[in-house]
Amino acid sequence: TEAATDVPTEAATEAPQLTERAKKLLEQNPDTVGYITIAGTQVDNPVVQTFDNEYYLDTGFDGQEFRAGTVFMDCTDMFGAYPEAWSENIVLYGHNMADNTMFGSLRRYRQDPEYYKESPFIEFSSNYADYTYVIFGLLITGGDADSDFLYWQQEELDDKTAFDDYVKSVEEKNMIDNPLDVSVGDSILTLSTCYSDEDNSRFLVVARRLREGEDKETLLATIQKGTEDSSAAQE
Repeated sequence: TEAATDVPTEAATEAPQLTERAKKLLEQNPDTVGYITIAGTQVDNPVVQTFDNEYYLDTGFDGQEFRAGTVFMDCTDMFGAYPEAWSENIVLYGHNMADNTMFGSLRRYRQDPEYYKESPFIEFSSNYADYTYVIFGLLITGGDADSDFLYWQQEELDDKTAFDDYVKSVEEKNMIDNPLDVSVGDSILTLSTCYSDEDNSRFLVVARRLREGEDKETLLATIQKGTEDSSAAQE
């Protein structure tokens, strides 16, 4: 079920309303916390959250056993109606399915990092509102407790040191030259899927929520110009 959040007092008198999509999904599964879509991929899924990070690994959205599981949010994340009460880094997990379902189609970014220039945006909704995120990191990292980047334990990034450490870890492993600035106060979204069963590694897609006043067209131009400048510098 959706994690509890602190309700800001100034907003308490005007409680956010569930979207029509959320109402329908919650009727099907009360664990629904949101929805994720990425243009140019097959990612178009409801997102659930429950008391652990095991149940939805092999349980479908309908509650039946299902090998592909369901896209789910880390059980420790704070998420809901009020963004100011969210965890600073929301982590979503989905299987790397061969038929491109769940997070399987994310492999396109890994196989061709240039694809980032064509489709850098993630639409991620809560049960109450729609948000747009822009990708700034693509990386492969370990999924074990002895990994040098325990991204699944770095979700409360409310101080500058913790936030900067997270972004630095992303940049150190980044497959792309990130032309975007990312700073404390930004809302981060990390998508995690399997990369290799042999060494239990993970492929991550990391994005930040668009800030007030930002628009997709300007950000896309910045990304395309940034990657072009980087290519020119290497020639």
